Amino acid sequence: MQVILAGPAHPLRGGLAAFNERLAREFKSQGHDIRLWSFSLQYPSFLFPGKTQFSSSPAPQDLVIESVINSVNPMNWIRVGLKLRQLKPDLLILRYWIPFMAPSLGTIARIARTNRHTRVIPIIDNILPHERHWFDTPLGRYFTGSCDAFVTMSKEVMKDLEQFDQKKPRNYCPHPLYDNYGQILSKEKACHLLGLDPEWTYLLFFGFIREYKGLDLLLHAFAHQGFADKKVKLLIAGEFYTNPEPYLKIIESHPFKDRILLYDRFIADNEVNLYFSATDLVVQPYKSATQSGVSQIAVYFEKPIVLTDVGGLAEQIPDGIAGRVTKPSADSIAVAMMEFIDVNRREEYMNNLRQLKQQYSWSRMVESFETLIRN
Repeated sequence: MQVILAGPAHPLRGGLAAFNERLAREFKSQGHDIRLWSFSLQYPSFLFPGKTQFSSSPAPQDLVIESVINSVNPMNWIRVGLKLRQLKPDLLILRYWIPFMAPSLGTIARIARTNRHTRVIPIIDNILPHERHWFDTPLGRYFTGSCDAFVTMSKEVMKDLEQFDQKKPRNYCPHPLYDNYGQILSKEKACHLLGLDPEWTYLLFFGFIREYKGLDLLLHAFAHQGFADKKVKLLIAGEFYTNPEPYLKIIESHPFKDRILLYDRFIADNEVNLYFSATDLVVQPYKSATQSGVSQIAVYFEKPIVLTDVGGLAEQIPDGIAGRVTKPSADSIAVAMMEFIDVNRREEYMNNLRQLKQQYSWSRMVESFETLIRN
């Protein structure tokens, strides 16, 4: 099968690019001919909240990646759509995560489908964004109208999709594990490489920092006096995609500010395993969510998780099996974290996580597309 996956890939950085490249490798390993069509312009610079959109890592040598899509140039959308119409791939996978991408990807798909051969099936991360606007619904309708079927990675998104389409085929496939961030290291070795004392317990908040991810809740939770006599430190590893000042003010006045380690930068792929191997507990204090790649990194590295019961976040992490699911409040998060420290269930959690890992395969994601095409 000839497949084109349109979405972020090298030299763009981040979780979407890492996911797309890993999925492409899975298609390739199963004998499919796959190419990645990434963005020549993903976001105009004034819309991008981070420091850079680009990776400093070398390009993957095992994948065909072309930077061809300009997200704000309608003439480009037409050219890309016409090229796809001519190439006639069997499957066009679109990566859809925000309404901003609806005009470009929706137009490209509409033109490509006029060859009456190519099937357009997107992976929908979010059909409704975390921060809502009046134009989200019309843009979502424009995009879904350009597709033949859908794949979602959370039941919450599957439910949201019903607001836009109730007839076209769809598959739910849980977010596969990120197994492409290096090997699991011993805590001692990872701590040594990060300059940390392995005798301490480490809590980890990982990934881009945005308002909906609730870092403020975690900081307030970590201020609970129950942590005063415990050898616990909080690692915050990720780049601010929002105004950092409110968070820095909380840290500055925090009773345990000397135990908060802030790594305010993009964490490169070859460093991810250091942070997850060094940590004891991953905390996701999100205020809203659908699914999260951070959860699947944690599962791969066999790290228990405390996460909030919002959206579809808790679908893949059974409460009491791989960690704790709690209310999105500072008090509830604090109780869950202290329970982890006080009640030693680490070996039990790790054994459960090893079993859980077997459920989230990349081959299952490929099969989701194959099933939709057959049907």
